[in-house]
Amino acid sequence: MVFRYARTVRRVRDRHALAWYTTGAALARTGDEAAGPALLLAGLAATGSSATASALLAASTATAAIGGPVLGALLDRSARPGRLLAGALAGHAASLLAVLVCLGRTPAAVPLLVAAASGLLAPALSGGWTAQLPRVTGPGSLPRATALDAMTFHAAALAGPALTAAAATLYGAGAAVLTAAALLAAALPAVRALPRGPAAPPRSGHLAAELAAGFRALARTPALARVTGASVLSCAGQGALVACTPLLGERHLGGAGYGALLLAVLAAAALAANAVLARLRRPPAPHALFRAATLLQGVALLPAATAGHPAPLVAAVALAGLGEGPQLTALFAIRHREAPPRLRGQVFTTGASLKISGFALGAAAAGPLAGVSLPGALLAAAAVQLLAAAVTAPAGRCRTARRTAPRRPRARGGRTPGTPGPAGTPAHHRPAPPRAPDRSSCRDADGAP
Repeated sequence: MVFRYARTVRRVRDRHALAWYTTGAALARTGDEAAGPALLLAGLAATGSSATASALLAASTATAAIGGPVLGALLDRSARPGRLLAGALAGHAASLLAVLVCLGRTPAAVPLLVAAASGLLAPALSGGWTAQLPRVTGPGSLPRATALDAMTFHAAALAGPALTAAAATLYGAGAAVLTAAALLAAALPAVRALPRGPAAPPRSGHLAAELAAGFRALARTPALARVTGASVLSCAGQGALVACTPLLGERHLGGAGYGALLLAVLAAAALAANAVLARLRRPPAPHALFRAATLLQGVALLPAATAGHPAPLVAAVALAGLGEGPQLTALFAIRHREAPPRLRGQVFTTGASLKISGFALGAAAAGPLAGVSLPGALLAAAAVQLLAAAVTAPAGRCRTARRTAPRRPRARGGRTPGTPGPAGTPAHHRPAPPRAPDRSSCRDADGAP
């Protein structure tokens, strides 16, 4: 009775902590998704230059590749990572407000530098937060919690741009930036409530040495190396698709602005797929799920490149979303399982930084290509996704995905033990092993007295 009561109390406590975690993650990531479009609109409204506006957006994402590993190393060294995440969250919100104040009042370089500083803290909202999930839930509930965590990304991708558009339409571009900052600030109580978990071991080494250890863990752990490389390639393909959506909207949906509807379909399909995945009692193996989801995204882009009507285009984008959601869940599951506990923060934030860089490179490369040939850009994105699926193929396995085992030694006469021999010898016959000498017997090993 006492053990059952303790188990019930522990289960309720874990659910409460997971609810706090999920709420805070959804708020913070929605604010992050709203921040990019808000900066774009604010820069355009303040300067009237689309180049300055796009430079603000690029500055807020380009520095994530630098900030991710450093932030992860600091999280791994911290005994209270929740406080560090809260500081990063508050700094990200303050940077957005500082950009809004500087736009139109200072030289253009000042808001660009402030936006770049905010990009250094952005990995705290993705990999840094997800790395704390094992502190919130037990090992048995981790697969479901991981699926819920991945759902917050896709829910934020739906809600963030919609809130930005509503605030900008009703109250102006400045209100859109304020909305993003308010969402980030609203997540502060949840991140400060993250449990401490086991005490972090003391670290006497330099930060640079721990950064090198984190990169070695990513490069030398085969499972982590494969999924990291594949996720970066896949994000490049996703960035290429996003860069093509305005032209797809203009060509098939009646206007470039309607291309944003395709992104909403993509996010909704990913959210629905993860909702189904979270309810499965026995989820698929993470590696197989990651490979199948990546392959599905590549296959879905093939009809999108040749679609001549809105219906097959929307269906192809929805199919890509059905792959994108479970892929993120599987990626998190593999990182949780394979990352060394003392380097978990670095593995997650570094992986998030590399993904952001891959997305930016894919979008930058697909833009000019889509201007020349939109189907060619989509086919290139499909090829990148298929390449990412090929990268995840496990090494050292045969076609049946079983380990190759050494052959059994052959017996004298060239026969394998247990195979059919001369006439009259049954196929299943195996020679009996020699009997060990009995020490209690009066006879020796040859049977002589």
